[in-house]
Amino acid sequence: MIVGVLREPSFESRVSLLAEGAAVLVKRKLTVWVQSGAGSLAYCPDAAYSSVGAQIRSREELVSGADVLLAIHPENFAGTFKNAGGVENAAAFENVGGFQDAAAFENAAAFQNKVVVGVFNPLFNPAVMAVWARQKITSFSLDMLPRTTRAQTMDVLSSQANIAGYKAVLAAAGAFPRYFPMFMTAAGSIPPAKVLVLGAGVAGLQAIATARRLGAVVEVFDTRPAVREEVMSLGGKFIEVDGAADASKAGGYAVEQSVDFAQRQQDRIAESVARADVVITTAQIPGRRAPVLVTAAMIETMRPGSVIMDLAAATGGNTELTKNNETVVHDGVMIIGNSALASTMPYDASKLYGKNVLNFLELIFDGAGRLKLDMNDDLVKGCCITFGGEVVNERVKALGEG
Repeated sequence: MIVGVLREPSFESRVSLLAEGAAVLVKRKLTVWVQSGAGSLAYCPDAAYSSVGAQIRSREELVSGADVLLAIHPENFAGTFKNAGGVENAAAFENVGGFQDAAAFENAAAFQNKVVVGVFNPLFNPAVMAVWARQKITSFSLDMLPRTTRAQTMDVLSSQANIAGYKAVLAAAGAFPRYFPMFMTAAGSIPPAKVLVLGAGVAGLQAIATARRLGAVVEVFDTRPAVREEVMSLGGKFIEVDGAADASKAGGYAVEQSVDFAQRQQDRIAESVARADVVITTAQIPGRRAPVLVTAAMIETMRPGSVIMDLAAATGGNTELTKNNETVVHDGVMIIGNSALASTMPYDASKLYGKNVLNFLELIFDGAGRLKLDMNDDLVKGCCITFGGEVVNERVKALGEG
């Protein structure tokens, strides 16, 4: 059985498996092929893979010969993806959270009957998943894993969000024109920066911890009262609005709220935004546009030089003015839209992602290195999107039929 590691598109610096991960598969009697240059941006050269028994192959050789293909992004399986890296028609991939033109995938006949594992955002890309089903691709999208205790070691969303929360604060500190910690000098005292974190999921909690390490005063808003204790244990002040919808079964994500709650929430957030120097926003809802939590009017109450880091930019953003992969300055406030902060730490991000992938592969390979797809396993079934020529995930199928 051959496992292939694809080189990501040119916008991505991570790789789905480092050499140390490839070594684990080789020891399990699997043949590992790695596309030439796949790990170069993650500081893992071809020689590192070769040294552990993996074989370096061209993209064409890997796609035609491997049985299981590992990648991060769905663009890897578009017919317009070029061997040198990059996408011929980037406009096809600019839609909020998904792709404008699923036809870009129609020519990917080379992937027929392959097993592919990655993070494919199928709730935003039901048309692409339908194409894959017609091509008889068996796809596993790890962002769809049930968020249970058993799945924690495979949770790519958490491992990458942890990095994003950390890097968001460092990026904000770099852009902020003042100190984060309090300083008392002979020339006078400088007060600590006030940081507001919207959303206390994995990214939000890491942002709180990092901002506190840098000496900032941190306020935190989340619709889930259950996270209050975690926020306070990290040194943050929790802002609570009564009457939130129950989010206990949403896997750590936000859920849609009532109109009345949304108004009260907006009022409380507006108060906190007005006194904040830095705002880190992290709120997302699976398969939907990110909720707008910070309006233009709120931004206009912030001091010039303030910074907003929007980690939900790829799905529309948590502010009215966010633009994905862009920095917008409005009334002296810098709004940085970046949902790909994990890629700015490519080695460790790839290491953690690869560990998640290895733990998942244990579910679909037996001890002799043979493929074994047990669709009675809740984790295998939960993240399987296409199988046997059909879209088998019910949520994705319903979106495709809608």
